Amino acid sequence: MNIKSVYSEKSSVDEAVLEIQKQLRDFDTKMIIFFASSNYDADLLSSALYASFGSIIIFGCSTAGEIISGKMLKNSIVVMAFDSKSIEDVKIEIIENVKSDCDIGKAFDSFKEHFQISMADLDYNQYVGIILVDGLSGCEEKIMDKIGDKTNITFIGGSAGDDLKFTKTYLYANGKAYTDAALLVVIKPTAGFDIIKTQSFKALKNKLVATKVNTEAREIIEFDNIPAVQAYAEALGIAVEDAANYFMSNPVGLIYGDEIYVRSPQRIDGSNMIFYCNILEGMEVSLLESTDIVSDTKQAIQAKLKELGQISGMIDFHCILRTLELEQKGKTEDYGKILTDIPTIGFSTYGEEYIGHINQTSTILVFK
Repeated sequence: MNIKSVYSEKSSVDEAVLEIQKQLRDFDTKMIIFFASSNYDADLLSSALYASFGSIIIFGCSTAGEIISGKMLKNSIVVMAFDSKSIEDVKIEIIENVKSDCDIGKAFDSFKEHFQISMADLDYNQYVGIILVDGLSGCEEKIMDKIGDKTNITFIGGSAGDDLKFTKTYLYANGKAYTDAALLVVIKPTAGFDIIKTQSFKALKNKLVATKVNTEAREIIEFDNIPAVQAYAEALGIAVEDAANYFMSNPVGLIYGDEIYVRSPQRIDGSNMIFYCNILEGMEVSLLESTDIVSDTKQAIQAKLKELGQISGMIDFHCILRTLELEQKGKTEDYGKILTDIPTIGFSTYGEEYIGHINQTSTILVFK
């Protein structure tokens, strides 16, 4: 086995790291990705994991819940280890001060120096990017736009969480913990990779056009030239005062062909609607209606497995709103079972990255 997933629910950093180390004792570890509850001390956890594995490449982030093969967890650390046969090459870059800067230039220069080819010319069939972002920074769209301008390789990932405290999220890289930052990783998997993007919604006929927007605040002031929450409520045929109760089951989405890119409302501010990601002025969005997360995800994974024949591992960047819906419906155990037979880790995110910044989606990196 070239990829292995393990976890620990020990509350002590030292005990958790020791348990993880024991599970990987006989594994030829070249690279580690880990996701951990924000209840662990960030600096201590990052330095302890880095030290315990002999300073190999190791990175990850804090979460709003963790995923491991067969289970959805809380207050744990989940780890995916790759051996030297599974990863041909990898390079990590940290971008700091993203709230004020979001400059990816130095990181991309470093990638060019490492791979001896510019990111614009890197083969998108052989290389894939992972992006982890401070989930409270609000800068995901800016970073993803800049990445898209400079490279054709796919960057997939999620926004770090902090167990719904909404105070501080962390990124981990090679023994250090960062906030107000983004982590970019470019990987050349030996056997190749693929992507699964799955969200559990269907588009309704009703559409809304954003006619007045505060982009920086991810705030819609007007849809169709009337107050945003009024337009939303009228489109669903509900009372304005009940609108917030429908946010999880009836978000909106951009529709491109058969693909839905979900934009989830966060809260109401007066008559305005604050979203978890941007809707630009002039954009047309469709009202969405939730379907079944468990059956939809199972179908998406089975389709990819049938296509590829075999999957060595998966990383599931899974929206916290999906997790909350699964919890409300008592389906977290059913969701975990979908992932039982494939080495998997993941976490509940504060947003998902794939071609842009999206919500209420699982963006899944698949290793062939």
